[in-house]
Amino acid sequence: MESTALEFFKRVLETPSPSGYETALQQVVRDYVADSADEVKTDVHGNVIAVKNAGAPLRLMLAGHCDQIGLIVQHIDDEGFLYIQPIGGWDPQVLIGQRMTVWTDAGGVFGVIGKKPIHLLTEEERKQVPKMKDLWLDIGAANKEEAQKVVRVGDAVTVELGFHQMRNDRAASPAMDDKSGMWVVIEALRRAERAKLHCALYAVSTVQEEVGLRGAKTSSFGIEPHVGVAVDVTHATDCPTVEKKEEGDVKLGKGPVIYRGPNMNPKVVQLLIRTAQQHEIPYQLGAAGRASPTDANPIQISRSGVAAGLISIPNRYMHSPVEMISLEDLDRAAELLARFAEGLSEDAEFTP
Repeated sequence: MESTALEFFKRVLETPSPSGYETALQQVVRDYVADSADEVKTDVHGNVIAVKNAGAPLRLMLAGHCDQIGLIVQHIDDEGFLYIQPIGGWDPQVLIGQRMTVWTDAGGVFGVIGKKPIHLLTEEERKQVPKMKDLWLDIGAANKEEAQKVVRVGDAVTVELGFHQMRNDRAASPAMDDKSGMWVVIEALRRAERAKLHCALYAVSTVQEEVGLRGAKTSSFGIEPHVGVAVDVTHATDCPTVEKKEEGDVKLGKGPVIYRGPNMNPKVVQLLIRTAQQHEIPYQLGAAGRASPTDANPIQISRSGVAAGLISIPNRYMHSPVEMISLEDLDRAAELLARFAEGLSEDAEFTP
């Protein structure tokens, strides 16, 4: 992966963006993509929309959501402990013992999510699965008054952010879901050669996917694309306890996953596969028997309908602080979409 693109990827992973709190990250995106696009704008919802070869009659939309799962401060008790509610889908067990950051107007405030020590648990308590309402965030405040001087109800919270490169070109970080996909669509726009484009290429960093696919719904309505490809993560099944018979055979480092199923236009799928084969880009196939829980869902049914596709990045340990992906898969996904965009003709027809 090119060093500039890798540094951009690291920066987006280290910038907080819980759903509804994406503003700081979207500024990073705007700054990075400005030199590659004809126009960069932000809609009232917060989606960042970059376009190359604007004005071409065929509109292609690439969408990757920039928001991450997080938490929000719900209550501050008399002792200065913070109680939280989730933004997006959490397994409370992965939060216990984590280093956290409360993102205030003045910057980040460090805290930890604690739990009664195992020495003090009763036999019955040891059998219980923790619930979100029972977790508390400790920022070291002596009392409520002190805590309220630095945090407010409604402040967003994330696990401690940070990118860690690993063996075999792999990397771990919170929020690989779906800053990986967002990176791919921005990088695809950057790589697509303007002279080879016969379509208007829109790359959209969408918001609020984790709370209902909301940003893709509003941005696709505004762009009104003819073709739309979402990029998200999918479950890698090359690790213990994940059942291949249920989730498919998906491996890190073997290329992006091209999905087939009712959410995907068959001609878009065929063209993605043909493009990968033509340019010798490794890929994997995935199956989704229903409307996918990704941006491909609202894109497909926007206005009078869009020819939709879905590419996914294999991801281990999804919705945890240690999500793991292959940087090579990211690079290949961006290359695939750049070449896909260049291969679209002005009169491309996607009616099944």
